[in-house]
Amino acid sequence: MRPIARLLVLCLSLLSLPGFAATVNDLYQVREPVASQDPEERNAALGRALETLVLRLTGSREAAQGQALAELRKDPQQIVSQYGYEDDKLLVDFDPVSTDRSLRQAGLSLWGANRPAILAWWLNDASTGTNMVGDGQASAAPLRQAAQHRGLPLRLPLGDLSEQLVATAENLSATDPAALRSASERYAADALLAVQAREESGQWRAEWRLWLGDEREQGKAEGVDQAALADAVMLAVSERLAPRFVVRAGAASSLTLEILGADLARYAELQRILEPFAAQLSEVDGDRLVYQVNASAEQLRAQLGLIGLHEAPAEAPAAEPAPVEPATADPAAVDASQAPTVQQPTAPVQPRTDVLRFRW
Repeated sequence: MRPIARLLVLCLSLLSLPGFAATVNDLYQVREPVASQDPEERNAALGRALETLVLRLTGSREAAQGQALAELRKDPQQIVSQYGYEDDKLLVDFDPVSTDRSLRQAGLSLWGANRPAILAWWLNDASTGTNMVGDGQASAAPLRQAAQHRGLPLRLPLGDLSEQLVATAENLSATDPAALRSASERYAADALLAVQAREESGQWRAEWRLWLGDEREQGKAEGVDQAALADAVMLAVSERLAPRFVVRAGAASSLTLEILGADLARYAELQRILEPFAAQLSEVDGDRLVYQVNASAEQLRAQLGLIGLHEAPAEAPAAEPAPVEPATADPAAVDASQAPTVQQPTAPVQPRTDVLRFRW
């Protein structure tokens, strides 16, 4: 099959893709509460919106408040494409191109729109009783709003009877989340978040644990109500995840990326993951795809790991064969000064450092 025709067939498989790493489509849109539509209140909200956006893109509070963005904080509208009012909030759309350019010029490392999908097992313990937050419940709204505010793709369990039996305080606080992992398989998420929230003297507090692969993060958060608590948890999770995925300023370079084991159901997902790296498909050979990308090796490893790719050693270039000396009719008659030089073994050829290879 010709390469172009083959790629057209591959694209038809988009609907059959698994639901891993998600693209945050509204990453550059921020909502900030306002008390009125007065110019002073609007300008203050624009400043808060800028800080929220920088936190989303860098995962760093220091970056949002640092001196490098002092001039931008004086006039956030220079990277705003439009703004308006939505109920009691100021809705701000930032321009992605000018925003990224301004932040990179300030020397900041940015986290792209492809982010790990997070499945949250959230248990609320209030004076009225203990309940698990399931998808579609009214108690899920603060969690979804907080995740959107912090730029995280959030999923929630359905909350059926079998899942309510799993979402116990013992399972959510366990060091080994085996029970939660088993119940989470149906949702095909990248990260698992377990939160135990409780109301104490009018204040909400929570202990949270986050698993991404074999790595675990944990912490505590608090808020005056459930919405504030949800935002505090999502902010903490964002700050822990961002360092694994941000593209370090000045670290990108031209790389050759080989993907082994590609099939119809994986091509479109791979295209989406590689889009931020200006990927160009240069070769298709059976289940092997070769791309030219502009990225850092660390960023590629983090992103490709989200769709189940594992790094494989890059092949070393073939060594030049040793020259073959002509045979003589009578080796004993050959003068020692004319004897062929015995070649010393050469060091093994190292694989190229500008080639990364991954397989499913």
